[in-house]
Amino acid sequence: MKSVFKLISTFLLLLSLFVLACRKDDPAPSTDSDTTSASDDAIAETIVNDLEAVGAEAAENQGSLTNFKSASGTAISLANCATVSIVNKIITVDFGTSCLCNDGRTRSGKLIYDFSASSPSTAIRYRNPGFDMKLSSQNYVVDGYSVTITSKQVKNTTPLTLPTGLNPGTNLTWSINSNISIVKPSNAGTITRLTSYTKELLNTNDTNCYRGQFKSIVWTLAKVKFNGNSNGINAKGENYTNTATDLVRDMNCSPFPNKPKRHPFISGKLNHTPGTKATRYIDYGNGACDINATVTINGVIYNITLP
Repeated sequence: MKSVFKLISTFLLLLSLFVLACRKDDPAPSTDSDTTSASDDAIAETIVNDLEAVGAEAAENQGSLTNFKSASGTAISLANCATVSIVNKIITVDFGTSCLCNDGRTRSGKLIYDFSASSPSTAIRYRNPGFDMKLSSQNYVVDGYSVTITSKQVKNTTPLTLPTGLNPGTNLTWSINSNISIVKPSNAGTITRLTSYTKELLNTNDTNCYRGQFKSIVWTLAKVKFNGNSNGINAKGENYTNTATDLVRDMNCSPFPNKPKRHPFISGKLNHTPGTKATRYIDYGNGACDINATVTINGVIYNITLP
């Protein structure tokens, strides 16, 4: 009996040592704290929105770009090198080889906006119901990010029955669909992005901003909201999906002292899921005019600074 007891004791001792050894060899689980993909997505979101914003102003004012140009003529702030031309309902914005714009970003190349497919054909302004604009690019680069527009279409989806005067009783709306690729500076990876968004002019009832169908929208006073979905491949080669909810940009908000025309999102949420990783919940805040946002991963909150 003693020998049996000794045998069992020896076996249990060896088993416990084996378990302890296994535990020592097992690596500690790594914390999923990588916000790179979420930060890249915030940059891509800004770039894609700016493409449409330039066209919105150009099509509204037929040549004037108040958020991107200086007040005098067609000059780009500090560079005086951008030209805007309109031929047969096609607007070309040429940033030349290096233009420093009013939003503090350096651009080069061309952006082309074609609204010849608008229906009715009299819908030649961004504010007109039925306005239909297609975007393309030529060697377009912004802050070192090379942007290729495979396709991008913006349509004014406001009802054709919209009253032409002030306070129309409904907000102006647009649909935005795009297929865009962005090469990061120093060839640090390529981001592809397919987007299906809606855009809404939240303060259509503000008569200082929206002045009816016969006068251009005063974009410096505009407040716009975006909703929708996007997907693609991030710079790490991972597939990703996004859901954007109530992303708001207020053109009165300029938190950068030396970049008065840069307007970050000030509220709304974007759920970003890269590959098989946990969803990154990006929160742009509750309306404060700042460049702060948070990314929540598995319940842990990380602070990020908007581009």
